[in-house]
Amino acid sequence: MAVKQELLDIIACPKCKGTVKLNETGDGLACGNCRLLYRITDDIPVMLIDEAETIDS
Repeated sequence: MAVKQELLDIIACPKCKGTVKLNETGDGLACGNCRLLYRITDDIPVMLIDEAETIDS
């Protein structure tokens, strides 16, 4: 994972403005409130609501 911790500390979910956390595989940022996963492509988080995937239970 090349996303820097400084970025992870300040980045927020664009939908609810809540905290996002790196997922288990390290290829996305997950918002627990919205249950959305924002993919990380080429070490850049894609923080677009329309591009996010729904997290299954």
